[in-house]
Amino acid sequence: MAEFDTMRARAGGISAAQIDEGLRAHMNKVYGTMSVGLLVTAGAAWGIGTSPAMLAIFRDPATLQPNILGWAVMFAPLLMVFAFGAMINRISAAGAQLFFYAFSAVMGISISWIFSVFTGISIVQTFLITAIAFAGLSLYGYTTKKNLSGLGTFLMMGLIGIIVASIVNIFLASSALHFVISVLGVLIFAGLTAYDTQSIKNEYVEHARHMDEEWLGKSAIMGALRLYLDFINLFMFLLQFLGNRN
Repeated sequence: MAEFDTMRARAGGISAAQIDEGLRAHMNKVYGTMSVGLLVTAGAAWGIGTSPAMLAIFRDPATLQPNILGWAVMFAPLLMVFAFGAMINRISAAGAQLFFYAFSAVMGISISWIFSVFTGISIVQTFLITAIAFAGLSLYGYTTKKNLSGLGTFLMMGLIGIIVASIVNIFLASSALHFVISVLGVLIFAGLTAYDTQSIKNEYVEHARHMDEEWLGKSAIMGALRLYLDFINLFMFLLQFLGNRN
């Protein structure tokens, strides 16, 4: 919080009240865009996952193992995140928002299989638990006086580790490794939720003096993407523990 106050004080030509008002509007846009993305994901996942004919396009109906198209959809969100970061400076804020919603739809298709594996009630319950946990963690990141920037490198290293371990476990199919990945995944994305919220807040204040509307618009969408990924991953890892299988 001390770092936040220092940056706010250095925002020449802009009063603290103006910065606080702009920050609230910025965070509202971040959370609003993220929420719409989650609705798009939920709709796409439900539409595909509850239709055996549609799900069969991506996975074997008997084993639920992905086919070629299923593998493509599984890795498409990761590739889209890298593409988004590479082209964010070359597209408009409106284009970035459209890309984010397209990404959300693809993410929904990639996780649609959960409706065939877990009961609908347990999916809804896990989603609500995730929402409550996310809200608490994000609120902590927004209000804490503790500087969380030191966690960034540690959390990113952990994230890379579980991505690599998850890919390896696709071929090993180890239940023990799957359990370890799930536990670490919950802890890492819980930490990232608080860290990313504070980071989004501080980045806004750092750039507030420039009042670059185009940058602010894109920054809100990038912030929404970061928190969206934290939410989705936290939900998917919690589902491994809380979901009741069909």
